[in-house]
Amino acid sequence: MSAAPGRPQASSRRSAQHEGAPASPAFSICVYCGSRAGSRTEFSAAATAVGSWIGSHGGQLVYGGGRNGLMGIVAHATLQAGGQVIGIIPKALVEKELADHDCTELYIVDTMHERKRMMAERADAFLALPGGIGTFEEFFEAWTWRQLGYHDKPVGLLNIAGYYDRLLEFLRASVEQQFMGDWQMTLMREGAEPAALLRELVQSAGLSPQPRLDAI
Repeated sequence: MSAAPGRPQASSRRSAQHEGAPASPAFSICVYCGSRAGSRTEFSAAATAVGSWIGSHGGQLVYGGGRNGLMGIVAHATLQAGGQVIGIIPKALVEKELADHDCTELYIVDTMHERKRMMAERADAFLALPGGIGTFEEFFEAWTWRQLGYHDKPVGLLNIAGYYDRLLEFLRASVEQQFMGDWQMTLMREGAEPAALLRELVQSAGLSPQPRLDAI
């Protein structure tokens, strides 16, 4: 399938019993996480728990479209629990991250910026799981966009097995050194229990006004 210039290429997977447009999800969570599984079994277990919670509560996962590592785990868990999965991946990463064609909808876009903007537009809230520099960059960008007023969607950090302990310590040190303010920390929620943090994000998302992502 070839995409029209400037427009993402899309593919979809629909079962026979779900022909036509899928039902509207109750909520949509953008998840940032690693394309590797990491060294501890707790990371994979958390990704499974996140996907299962989203799917079992009638939600939709928006993520980077890969099938490796935690990315693939959270996507497959969402599908298995009955949820919808929107994958968005740049052409350059289709082979490197092994695009997951089992997604309910898979969009192949031209650039990373287009990927991140489309993920943000499709989400009601953002959640970062353990991951590498790509996950860090996406999490900080979503947090920064909220600080600047481009959106008012909840942003969460899932701190599994203490993975983000040192990052949180660094952020608190930035506040102490007056490069950040306490109010900025209040724009981000963190927790170690997937269900509790997801519930908090979804409930908070119901208070979000219309985002201004067109300004990004």
